[in-house]
Amino acid sequence: MQFCCHYRIGYSERLVFFRYPKNSFTPLLQTRQPQIQFVQNFHLGTSLDSASYTNLLQSSTRAGSLIHGKLVHAHMIKTSYNSCLFLQNNLLNMYCKCGEMDMARRLFDRMPKQDIISWNSLVSGYSQMGFNAQAMDVFSEARMAHVKLDNFTYASTLSICARTGDLKLGKLVHGLIIVSGVSLRVFLTNSLMDMYSKCGRIDQARFLFDKSDELDDVSWNSLISGYVRMGSNEEMTRLLIRMHQSGLKLNSYALGSVLKACCTGFDGSKAFGEMLHGCVAKLGLDMDVFVGTALLDMYAKTGDLDNATQIFKLMPNQNVVMYNAMIAGFFRTGTENCDEFANEALNLFSDMQRRGMKPSKFTFSSILKACNAVEAFDYGKQIHAHIFKNNLQSDEFIGSALVELYSMSGSAEDGLRCFHSTPKLDIVSWTSMIAGYIQNGQFEHALSLFYELLASRGKPDEFTISSVLSACANLAAARSGEQIQGYAVKTGTGKFTIVQNSQICMYAKSGDIDSANLTFKEAENRDVVSWSVMISSHAQHGCAREALRLFELMKNYGIAPNQITFLGVLTACSHGGLVDEGFRYFESMKKDHSITSNVKHCSCIVDLLGRAGRLADAESFILNSGFEDDPIMWRALLGGCRVHGDTIIGERVAKRVIELEPQAAASYVLLYNIYSDAGIQLPATQIRDLMKDRGVKKEPGLSWIEFGKTVHSFVVGDRSHPKCQLIYAKLEEMSEKIRKLGYLLDASEQEQDSTVVNYHSEKLAVTFGIISLPKAAPVRVMKNLRVCRDCHTTMKFISMVEGREIILRDPIRFHRFREGSCSCSDYW
Repeated sequence: MQFCCHYRIGYSERLVFFRYPKNSFTPLLQTRQPQIQFVQNFHLGTSLDSASYTNLLQSSTRAGSLIHGKLVHAHMIKTSYNSCLFLQNNLLNMYCKCGEMDMARRLFDRMPKQDIISWNSLVSGYSQMGFNAQAMDVFSEARMAHVKLDNFTYASTLSICARTGDLKLGKLVHGLIIVSGVSLRVFLTNSLMDMYSKCGRIDQARFLFDKSDELDDVSWNSLISGYVRMGSNEEMTRLLIRMHQSGLKLNSYALGSVLKACCTGFDGSKAFGEMLHGCVAKLGLDMDVFVGTALLDMYAKTGDLDNATQIFKLMPNQNVVMYNAMIAGFFRTGTENCDEFANEALNLFSDMQRRGMKPSKFTFSSILKACNAVEAFDYGKQIHAHIFKNNLQSDEFIGSALVELYSMSGSAEDGLRCFHSTPKLDIVSWTSMIAGYIQNGQFEHALSLFYELLASRGKPDEFTISSVLSACANLAAARSGEQIQGYAVKTGTGKFTIVQNSQICMYAKSGDIDSANLTFKEAENRDVVSWSVMISSHAQHGCAREALRLFELMKNYGIAPNQITFLGVLTACSHGGLVDEGFRYFESMKKDHSITSNVKHCSCIVDLLGRAGRLADAESFILNSGFEDDPIMWRALLGGCRVHGDTIIGERVAKRVIELEPQAAASYVLLYNIYSDAGIQLPATQIRDLMKDRGVKKEPGLSWIEFGKTVHSFVVGDRSHPKCQLIYAKLEEMSEKIRKLGYLLDASEQEQDSTVVNYHSEKLAVTFGIISLPKAAPVRVMKNLRVCRDCHTTMKFISMVEGREIILRDPIRFHRFREGSCSCSDYW
């Protein structure tokens, strides 16, 4: 059905076409007499009276039916009905409430006369649609037209200021209210209080509350919500008690707001929340969806999953918000039963699916985190498919969780695709991707992405800085780390403990223990991580006594050690050969601190005994440790067998560790070295042949050094470096000097190709550092494999003949060579 009408208002005339299906208006107008009359008159082309049109427009507004409202409007135009201001305001209100603001504005502009109701309808319509700037423009037009504004106009304007957080404009409107002499009705006072509290001025909201002669429950609820929003829990509690004492009935809104505050975990929050739960049950609001959800969320966020589960099961109408609260609660609980709780979260998600509920963005974000917690990567990929199905892949929180999922599963490339497919990248997304690269050992990519973030004018937070400093630590890129530290200080993120801890670790792993010490001393809020990092750093640098001194000082400061702290202490004892101290701390860990030892702690004890030559004791310890099937333990003992040249125990241990880890090259290499050191060549050759038969490949040695803005990497016999001729010439020169001092190639190494031994990767990297760095600068080189005996001895001689300090880091510890000696005292 099509209507063609001349739309005439005032002196303007317009041709309007309306197309609607036949009888589309009939369902709305089939019971009451005016509606039946409208249907008849529509076909006859005769007009109705003002009351009938008003009734029909108000019915359309209440029903939110824009199509039926337009039909009424079309009939008015078709019959050339000359509407009064009251009817035009109803028509304007219909368009505003139905969200048709373009039509509302055109109608408003063509009205021969407008009153305050017309202006209020337009301001309110723009405000409800979120068109804040247009609403404020209409407000300004009304003032310029000298319209006498009323309480409703100011209330709508104040709601816009509250929504946008525009305190300056809100104060201006408040001033206009005072100047205009408008009486402060209670709803206008509430609007002012809401504006001030949402703009962060809870003191002004409280002033209005205390000075007002007329208050209602909205006033109390508005102020309580303001205190909750500001985190003023003590004031919130007092106000709630005062409200109860005043005889006002606590409603679901007030209770929901206060229960939300209890989720923050302020002092006494759990007891206060439980008291409110009793009050809720007494008022009969425990079955209210809003209050029940708030109660469930409170218990879930405070770790009381038993009560949360009970409330969840008792609620008659479980909705998505409740499921979200339970899923997040199970995931959030950081206990030893983390895997069990994460699986419960996954079961809840499956239950949602069976019940036909549509998950929200928060649901998917939480369930992806649960998948990461239990490493359920295949399940996570199925969730990813659901996300695509629901077209939610563009959400930044979901994008960050997907990046984390794929990065943890070892697929940084898929994580990068999720990262690039997220249109709105926030700092969490960037940090997740940087952390993903680090987790997969792609430290250079992590640094590149960080610089890309800075180039895009993003603002890294303390977690981003901490992550990228971790990348520098793993690369031993001290210069890059120093630049990032400078950026952190400049932006104010350097004061965070998490950044300072990463900074300590970066300097320590780069071989600069002095700068790590300085950062540690300058840190204001040193936590258990700060102390643990310093203890572990001193242990790796061979400063065992200093590590133990720090541990005792840490206890004097009242900071309780954790598993990582004791791992650093036991490592220090192992590297320092402190057998008695090591056993004393191992016993103290269980007896005095109730910390259960794990395989890493036990392997430190094995290493400690092995280095001290107590190989039989070490083997007995493994068999009684409960970790006798873990190859780490046996490999630690195998290292001790090589140190002391025990081929009998070494052969037996090697067979055990090869049985447990048949494809791990390290065990074969250690056994080969034991035979080779003892001069037993036939078994050594057999071990090498066995590796070939089983397809076990030894990881190639790689050493690297940072110079300028570049990390220079070397492999054995490497001639790809632009300065290779200078490097080899300098290395030959230094080799000649140390030969004159009487150094000969180790007997076990002479059997190998002397060219290979002479040009090991760490020798090439150290030589490059010597020819490139100033003489006063230490040469810091990192290596992915343990340093061999020949290279260790060579470094001692080079440090003596060149007068240089050489710092060499292997996967286990640091070797600091000065004037012909090493910090490890040849005990490694």
